[in-house]
Amino acid sequence: MAKSKNRKSALTENEGIKPPESLSSVSAKAIKNKRKKQPSADALVKGILNGDITSLSRAITLVESTNSTHTKKANDIITACLPHANNSIRVGITGVPGVGKSTFIEALGIHLTNQYKKVAVLAVDPSSSLSHGSILGDKTRMEDLVKAPNAFIRPSASGDSLGGVARKTRETIILCEAAGFDTILIETVGVGQSETAVHSMVDFFLLLKLAGAGDELQGIKRGIIEMADAIVINKADGENVKAAKSAKLEFNRALHLYPEKESGWSPKTKLCSALHNKGISEIWEMIETYISETKNTHYFHYHRTEQNKFWLLQTIEERLKSNFYDKPEIRNELKKQIDLIEEGKTTPFAAAEYLLNL
Repeated sequence: MAKSKNRKSALTENEGIKPPESLSSVSAKAIKNKRKKQPSADALVKGILNGDITSLSRAITLVESTNSTHTKKANDIITACLPHANNSIRVGITGVPGVGKSTFIEALGIHLTNQYKKVAVLAVDPSSSLSHGSILGDKTRMEDLVKAPNAFIRPSASGDSLGGVARKTRETIILCEAAGFDTILIETVGVGQSETAVHSMVDFFLLLKLAGAGDELQGIKRGIIEMADAIVINKADGENVKAAKSAKLEFNRALHLYPEKESGWSPKTKLCSALHNKGISEIWEMIETYISETKNTHYFHYHRTEQNKFWLLQTIEERLKSNFYDKPEIRNELKKQIDLIEEGKTTPFAAAEYLLNL
């Protein structure tokens, strides 16, 4: 009987080996620690000046951030990069959706990288007014250019900005120039009511048009034509060649009706087929001719100085607006005023006057 008392029960559970930490939790901790160790502003600046794309991308993300804690770091980076900027050719490219902007930019970008130029493409995607989201699919549309070692493509959301550019495109240009990119191509979301913002940050403004779309003259907005340094009729291939040549003639006639540009440059009209890589080299030669002529007449430097003045005023307006809405008392009172408007107890003008007087 004593022997049976000492026997262990079959139901007894022995202490097993402690299970290892799951790979997912280890990865999560690693990512968390990595996020904590964000590079300093000095480290990012050093990386940018050495042409490091990762540092450039991180810095652009900081600049585009609406988080107030990132503002000082972003400003420090821009200030440090500024002496190394202003050494590129900036080209703005706009046109209605479907005109072939991405295809054209890819063709032009490949042409330039084949000439050993460093090309940065700042592609701006429209943001939804409902969800505020953007697709940011330009990297997938420019699948050949994205593989080029001398190319950098940065899609950004337009947000609530007018003019078809992202809120921080101007600062992004400075960072790209500091990273050694000698050609900056800026793709806008399409022709809108205000393209002034695009024109105010580029050296050459190119308008892409389609032939046979019924808008050769009727669809021309006076402001956009006055700002354009060249009109390029894309998709001039196949059966569309005849219509493209006819459109070119119409645009040439229309351009003669506009006053002479301050730069002294006579806007040109060109044909191209970005899909078949026709006319791309001639367009770049035209841009180089423009840059050379405006540098000789000193308009190039004058234009950039005027752009800096414009962006000084824009920055002040943006900062004033941001500071206004960041005040807790304004946020609280704004909600109350919106409720009063919904109840019909005040007007938008009276509510605005009240909030501004706070």
